[in-house]
Amino acid sequence: MSTPAVDTTAPHPRRLVDALVPPTQRRDWTVVADKLDLDSGDTRAKRSAFWVMLVLAGVIAVSGVVTDSTATVIGAMIIAPLSTPILGIGLGIVTGERSAILRSVAYVLGGVALVVVLGLLVTLVLPATTGVADNSQVTGRTAPGVGDLVAAFATGFAGAIALTRRDLGDILPGIAIAISLVPPLGVVGVCLGVGQPALAAGALLLFASNAVALVVAATVVFSAVGYGAQARAARRAAEARRRHATTLVALVAVLAVAIPMIANSVQAVLADLWLRQASAAAQEWVRGVDEAVIEDVSWLGQDLVVEVRSPGDLPDAAPLQEQVDSLVPWEPRVIVVHTVGERVES
Repeated sequence: MSTPAVDTTAPHPRRLVDALVPPTQRRDWTVVADKLDLDSGDTRAKRSAFWVMLVLAGVIAVSGVVTDSTATVIGAMIIAPLSTPILGIGLGIVTGERSAILRSVAYVLGGVALVVVLGLLVTLVLPATTGVADNSQVTGRTAPGVGDLVAAFATGFAGAIALTRRDLGDILPGIAIAISLVPPLGVVGVCLGVGQPALAAGALLLFASNAVALVVAATVVFSAVGYGAQARAARRAAEARRRHATTLVALVAVLAVAIPMIANSVQAVLADLWLRQASAAAQEWVRGVDEAVIEDVSWLGQDLVVEVRSPGDLPDAAPLQEQVDSLVPWEPRVIVVHTVGERVES
């Protein structure tokens, strides 16, 4: 009797997992747990390394933010150890070790508080060389959108896969740069130090989205490679119950950071649309003024700044204000910056 043919070309989740994390390169879950659990093994050395490097990374990050130095901020990303307990949360969820989850959460919260306080202190001590509104390190981290969330998940999966493979240790510094954790917290402290709580909230949202993406990605990858089954082979019933609960918690966490980031993205698109409309209104406003040129129209917080160059007087700004109020829902204040002068052709 002939044996029925087996379709070996059909997709299989196990084949995908083995392609991403080959069994020959796969680390045992105990090795990964030792790396991520700061309260196992040589705890004194682990804790010392974590807090010392976090303090130094925090000072470097905040200094880079205050001075608007991208190179300095990147240096802080490379040495920052905050991803260790965040990934530890994911491993604790997979293995069902509640105490490990709580310990990792405590380290994350302690690290968050430490870096934010450092940002406050450094802001008071170190003179800023640029204003917050013009600081690229601040503006790039205070209005996260959907693109940031997608990048965070991609980086989270890359980090979790690299951690489970013996042959990908060299890419971890690159992942540390991509999954920015300490710099957004430094921005939170800096913005609070200069009295900008709204900007601080935006930077905190960016950190939260990166942290949630890391936890979710780690949970998926660690589950796929079998760490849960290895750690809890004798507790399969409890494992099933916990998995449903942790899936729900992960979904809620993703929604909690995704909704405001989607809102930020929509707001950015609408703000750009309203800016173009306001720019057209400004052009119409100066249409009858000789040699008047609209140099720039931009947002400054909730206000609209219209920069005009003209050798003579400008018309009353009230009609422009009324036109902008009819275009933009929050009726922003229009600030007209008039530069007296004209272009001279040589």
